[in-house]
Amino acid sequence: MNKINQYEDIIEKLFELKDYPEKILNEPISEGKWSIREIVGHLFYWDKFILEKMVPLMANEMVLPPFPNHDLHNKEAVAHLKKYKNVREIIDDFAKTRKQLVKELKELDRDIEFHIENEPNSFSPEKFIEIFLEHDIHHLNQVKEKLR
Repeated sequence: MNKINQYEDIIEKLFELKDYPEKILNEPISEGKWSIREIVGHLFYWDKFILEKMVPLMANEMVLPPFPNHDLHNKEAVAHLKKYKNVREIIDDFAKTRKQLVKELKELDRDIEFHIENEPNSFSPEKFIEIFLEHDIHHLNQVKEKLR
């Protein structure tokens, strides 16, 4: 299975969270850490950034803007969650955004190579999404651990 399809499969894993009480989803996964709500919002906000700021520029030999400052981006992600009443709404918006992102990535020529400012390596769409797939898996493992 290719990385872009695996990236899409994360949607189903997050849909499983809808079966848990809101109270559990709003508790920090451990002391000083985010809640599951905030983790889902964090994944959603990265997808939103990639879809809006990076995918439109992905073409052969293009140089994409650098990744944002992670700390600032994460603070913005958490602030963005205030508009949601519950985790189910965040998951639904995440799913819509992820599906659109995957659709647009699949429409790209898989052989293009582009660069990201301040990053030493070139990327294909598949190689690019591999970074975020690993990132998602890291956070999903944190969620699994919390829900044990």
